[in-house]
Amino acid sequence: MTDSAVSLFEKLVHADPPGDVPVLFDTACVIGGSIAGLLAARVLSDRARRVVVIEPDDVSAETGPRPGVPQDQQVHTLLPAGQLWLERWVPGFTKEAQDRGARLVPGKGVTSLNGVPQAPDGEGHRLLAIGRPLLETLIRGRVTSLPNVSVLRGRATGLRYRDDAVSAVRYVATAGGDHSDGGAGVLDADFVVDAMGRSSRLSNWLGQGGYDQPGLERLEAPINYATALFERPVDVADLEAPGALALFSPEYPSGGVSVAAANPIEDERWIVMLMGYGDSRPGRTVDEFREACAKLPSVFTTATAGAVIGDVVTYHQAESRRRHFADVSRFPARLVSVGDAVASFNPIYGQGMSSAALHASCLAFYLGGGPDLGSAAREFFRLQQVVVDAAWAVSAGGDAARLDARDGTDVPEDIARQRWAVEQITAATLLDGDVTRAFNNVSYMLRHPATLADPALLARAVAANEGAAKAM
Repeated sequence: MTDSAVSLFEKLVHADPPGDVPVLFDTACVIGGSIAGLLAARVLSDRARRVVVIEPDDVSAETGPRPGVPQDQQVHTLLPAGQLWLERWVPGFTKEAQDRGARLVPGKGVTSLNGVPQAPDGEGHRLLAIGRPLLETLIRGRVTSLPNVSVLRGRATGLRYRDDAVSAVRYVATAGGDHSDGGAGVLDADFVVDAMGRSSRLSNWLGQGGYDQPGLERLEAPINYATALFERPVDVADLEAPGALALFSPEYPSGGVSVAAANPIEDERWIVMLMGYGDSRPGRTVDEFREACAKLPSVFTTATAGAVIGDVVTYHQAESRRRHFADVSRFPARLVSVGDAVASFNPIYGQGMSSAALHASCLAFYLGGGPDLGSAAREFFRLQQVVVDAAWAVSAGGDAARLDARDGTDVPEDIARQRWAVEQITAATLLDGDVTRAFNNVSYMLRHPATLADPALLARAVAANEGAAKAM
């Protein structure tokens, strides 16, 4: 990865709202009202006279689960990159979340590998621990309170084109929405954002319109989540450990648990997640859940000691996916795609919401660069590819290494060297705070993964690991 990509990534991380800028569009349409769509709508609110978000789910209920977000009952932690972006573009968001019961938990000491905690990184990063439904509710409330942003309850069914550009979105209104009869409608739009998520139908629509479809890359990552809520009688300030992320390598005996997380969230609750790969399905019942947690670091026993709230909620995802929009030859103008519609990763890395924020930054950079709106948004997709490549390197790289180890696959020498370097750095995070800092900055999406290839950093990691081995 070039230095220019690393620099660009960090500019996107630190992007600020543009201030007083010219309006480019009369109407902009965002298809999908989840987090990626809402953040895109926030960016477009500076550039369009009105922004219409088409969303099929009823989003009037406070903090409830939504059919369109099947994973929303699982653990979500807003990484520092996403939190900082939100705080810049939606000022006061963090305080509002805290007022509603969300908690900022220190990253220091939260993560452990095979039961050993990371060395403190000295940065003082704090992670926003919050339930996904509340997080989405707060973002939606702030974005839709903007005077030029509205939600149209309906299901998008296709696009219309004029002069090789998107000109309108076809939809069917959802009963109880803007058209209670559920009738078909057409929304004229000067710019359209596909934020339909992992199951986006945009590729089909492009093919039907005579345009090229983006290539779809798939990586097997069969994961099984189990999440449960428990009463938390102790205030976060009085907890010995205010949260935990426990990672286990395949050879470590953890009862089939590969990743476990515990977050203190709103309404005096713990949300606890267990994740297993392949055939491992830990904690499908409350008894199984507590039994599995008893074998993990003590914070998990603490978190599951209170009364359980509701049932254990499971979630399965078979693969990670990315669509290669940057490689498409024939593509309509005034159309982009964001969020899981572009790339959906193994959720254990927590990148989804922060990736959505960085996609919104790409949109802001693109619109602020004087784009040729009569041509396909290639500059946007070039910017976005930098973000997707970075996130994919972290999540897909780890999953590919696990699959190759499982299957006994021989990999090219350069890939083997890269994986050895990652192993050295990961192991050294348990020993050296400087290595931890560099690693966490990448994990938190504040720095590009290429920064971990610094020879001096790798040498420091190797020295720390060799020193620990000699001391044993």
